[in-house]
Amino acid sequence: MNAIDLLKADHEKVKSILSQLSESTDRAVKKRTELLEKLELEVSIHTQLEEEILYPAYKAAGGKAEAEMYYEAKEEHRTVDSLVLPDLKGTDPTSPEFAGRVKVIKELLEHHIEEEETDMFPHAKKILGKAKLDELGDQMLTLKASLKKSLTPSKAA
Repeated sequence: MNAIDLLKADHEKVKSILSQLSESTDRAVKKRTELLEKLELEVSIHTQLEEEILYPAYKAAGGKAEAEMYYEAKEEHRTVDSLVLPDLKGTDPTSPEFAGRVKVIKELLEHHIEEEETDMFPHAKKILGKAKLDELGDQMLTLKASLKKSLTPSKAA
């Protein structure tokens, strides 16, 4: 699978989780907790795929503009991974604060996804080419399988 197609499929999954989370009520504690765990897993894996595989290839193939986009995207990841998501995880799912934080993380991630899909990905297709994107996609599938195995808690019977 091509790297861009794989990342776009991840984006759709994340957007779906965010929609479900933002539509949930403060009484749906179990659902909110499960969705938050799913969101954290998907975002964590997706971030590593981009930062370890696509972003370095994109930066290396480009010039100053690509380097700037690379660092901006990494900073957006850091904001979500290090600040917003940990705060949300530490927030009582029955509180109004939880709903507010869900709205903020949803806006941040949707903005990030839109920038990647309208700016970075089309440009990456041009500068990297089909063969390189297919190769990166294979690397991503391998890394994704490995990360899913290591990050998903085993359901021991």
